[in-house]
Amino acid sequence: MITIYHNNRCSKSRQALELLQNTGQEIKVVPYLSETPTVEELRAILAKLQAGPEDIIRKGEKLYKEVYAGQHLTQEEWLQVLTENPVLIERPIVVNGEKAVVGRPPENVLTIL
Repeated sequence: MITIYHNNRCSKSRQALELLQNTGQEIKVVPYLSETPTVEELRAILAKLQAGPEDIIRKGEKLYKEVYAGQHLTQEEWLQVLTENPVLIERPIVVNGEKAVVGRPPENVLTIL
């Protein structure tokens, strides 16, 4: 099953979800702002992305600019920040088995099908 960490208010996330729906595969939609991944879940996602926490931070977000820009946090500290502030998590993130991708541009999701 394909899992998409989705924000319906984001046009890129909606486009990625539509692309996935058009494949006919079973999709689990996780509204990550209300069903925030745990630190352990984020670690697993990052391993599949082959990325670190800083790679999935939305650096254009007001919260990031006002509070976190320029801070040198450890990976564990960033994981905690992301679970406490899911608005900072890049969207959408799509997981298919042991592969994952950030859906920006939305067509990226097709690379892991």
